[in-house]
Amino acid sequence: MLKLVGGLATAAALAAAAAFIGLQAHGANASQQGAAEKSVDAASSDETRTAIFAGGCFWCVEADFEKLDGVVAAVSGYTGGTLENPTYEQVTYGRTGHYEAVEITYDPGVVSYRELVSFFFRTIDPLDAEGQFCDRGSSYRTAIFAETADERLTALEEKERAAAELKAEVVTPVIDRTAFYVAEDYHQDYYLKNKIKYSLYRTGCGRDRRLAQLWGDKAS
Repeated sequence: MLKLVGGLATAAALAAAAAFIGLQAHGANASQQGAAEKSVDAASSDETRTAIFAGGCFWCVEADFEKLDGVVAAVSGYTGGTLENPTYEQVTYGRTGHYEAVEITYDPGVVSYRELVSFFFRTIDPLDAEGQFCDRGSSYRTAIFAETADERLTALEEKERAAAELKAEVVTPVIDRTAFYVAEDYHQDYYLKNKIKYSLYRTGCGRDRRLAQLWGDKAS
């Protein structure tokens, strides 16, 4: 969330980035216990399942999914890389291969996996292979992490549907699900804990503006 580019680096975004740097310095050693408890509590019911999506800034992905009916919890973390239990600094600057990702715990009786994938596509720019919005770099790439053959098929079908709707190549890959590592506690529910800073960041990064350009009134 710190890599701002060109015209997208608005004054609001720079202010948000500066605020985040201060937060990072203050909270870099924060415990992950709260996020872990959130994930365990949400997954304690036999009626829930989990899904993992990478959509750029995990603050935004978490915020988007937690407004969706049937989603029990969304936990920010890292997946797809080579290092066990990576830190934010290692993922962002260390080239570990991880994606910023979010583990979604959901009730399949309320929302289906297909509906989650469809919703996800409409919260990202699936045409961008180098990052998302103002955030550039490998950790900000998009991806869907499928756990079963059925999930892979569903994700690929929704990818084709998104490509047809946008009339363009969708570059978001469907990848086999691997270990998910919960991010530092200060990243969890960032949009609720730091509402003003989050709003400045999201607006300055141009996320919603770009989504409206791509998806119109179908943007999630």
